[in-house]
Amino acid sequence: MKSALVTGAARRIGAEIARRLHAAGFNIVLHYHRSAADAEALSNELNAMRGGSVHLLQADLLETGRLNELVHRAAEFWGSLDVLVNNASGFYATPLGTVTEGQWDDLIGSNLKAPFFLAQTAAPYLRERKGCIVNIGDIYADRPLKNYSVYSLAKAGLAAMTRALAKELAPDIRVNGVAPGAILWPEHDADTAKKAEILAHIPMKRAGEASDIAKAVLFLVEDAPYVTGQILVVDGGRSLFS
Repeated sequence: MKSALVTGAARRIGAEIARRLHAAGFNIVLHYHRSAADAEALSNELNAMRGGSVHLLQADLLETGRLNELVHRAAEFWGSLDVLVNNASGFYATPLGTVTEGQWDDLIGSNLKAPFFLAQTAAPYLRERKGCIVNIGDIYADRPLKNYSVYSLAKAGLAAMTRALAKELAPDIRVNGVAPGAILWPEHDADTAKKAEILAHIPMKRAGEASDIAKAVLFLVEDAPYVTGQILVVDGGRSLFS
């Protein structure tokens, strides 16, 4: 039985990725930080479908010293690890002139540093299984979002990391990314005018769904054995425009 570690999997896109991989037959190690109730509910939902197929692991990914333990424990559940999905992410505005070192450490840590060290620790397990890594990036890695400079450059670093590790870990481990566009609006964002402006620049004229990202992840995991070092953009065509 194949297994996957999905970070930030309790809610939103992470939860949908976990559901999609689980439906494809994977056992899931569901990582969460603060969303214990959501994580427990998702675990119960999936275990009701297939008993003993989901385990929970809580960790603050900014505590770099705990990342080795997180991966080792994930691999111990079923004696192996086939897939690492680096989904957990921090996202908030950091206008230039207001950025604190704490915000820098938080956004770089969650979006770049933690995925790197998780990948480094997971590599020996993934190599044994000819497994893969999928990093969840953002279209803002290539087209930075105004007032979100730290987040944007962190995701740009994640894109570079995806390509660098694809070279370093080949041929045994494939490393790819998925770059979402407008999928789920940020929570507590009531700016309808801003949303309408974004949608106006999307050829598909609508926001995507979490399932669009989950399907892309599943494709890269299961149906793309000759694909590595690539970032699949899932944005309804938005990146066609500057």
